[in-house]
Amino acid sequence: MKSTRIVQKILANYEGETPGVKAKLNHMLMTGKLGGTGKMIILPVDQGFEHGPARSFAPNPPAYDPHYHYQLAIDAGLNAYAAPLGPLEAGADTFAGQIPTILKVNSANSLMSPTAGKNQAVTASVEDALRLGCAAIGFTIYPGSDMAIDMMEEIVEMRREAAACGIATVIWSYPRGEAISKDGETAIDIAAYAAHMAALLGAHVIKVKLSTDHLELPEAKKVYEAEKIDISTQAARVADCVRASLNGRRLIVFSGGSKKGADSVYDDARAIRDGGGNGSIIGRNVFQRDRTEALDMLGKLVDIYKGRS
Repeated sequence: MKSTRIVQKILANYEGETPGVKAKLNHMLMTGKLGGTGKMIILPVDQGFEHGPARSFAPNPPAYDPHYHYQLAIDAGLNAYAAPLGPLEAGADTFAGQIPTILKVNSANSLMSPTAGKNQAVTASVEDALRLGCAAIGFTIYPGSDMAIDMMEEIVEMRREAAACGIATVIWSYPRGEAISKDGETAIDIAAYAAHMAALLGAHVIKVKLSTDHLELPEAKKVYEAEKIDISTQAARVADCVRASLNGRRLIVFSGGSKKGADSVYDDARAIRDGGGNGSIIGRNVFQRDRTEALDMLGKLVDIYKGRS
């Protein structure tokens, strides 16, 4: 597969990585309507594990079928489709080679008791990703959880195994748990810290949430204020997370969160673009909409990342 100069420059940042991993990153970066631009839109459909089927798919019943998501990602010209083992297996033969896939190898669920530590179960393996021809594995860590150390140790081993097989690693770095407040989960100092942790763990692609201008940690707040770090706009906060991702040497994409108005989705994408982020990993905001509406939204997001809107 060919590679543009933009993509070659991005891949050059992964100096210690195997040719196989770089080839998988190149495949994702060169696929779809944003292929070659250095920007990405990824469709993640792992929400059923945490939220249950009705909360995830009842707003758009065709989305109960895993084939729906494969086809949506392909028809929209996205860079990749991410899902747990079952949904990927359900369409692996029908859609083989048509879009890069990311196997989500750990998941949480909402049936645990409130007193349980914030953690995720490992639900698939690198061997599964290799068997299914995936471009990457996806793994969530919860900075702020009492279980975070275990999760970090798990992904270190899985990342090493995946890289040895020429498979890239995407880390969902979602602050959550006993050490931070609800507001702290999206505070800018925590978001940048979470992005930095993922980079330090060897993530090839980092996934974080968009942040607010709240500063959670007193010691971090002192530095933000003393150094006059701009966090006044969403684009400025994206730029702070990009700096935390090895000064932009690692790909970083931002999640779309729960379903919201279309204008808010577009504003988020413009902020990601203007802040130097690499794109969106957007699930419920598209698959909970009617297919025609979803394709229209994804087309507009492509235009935004191309600077047309």
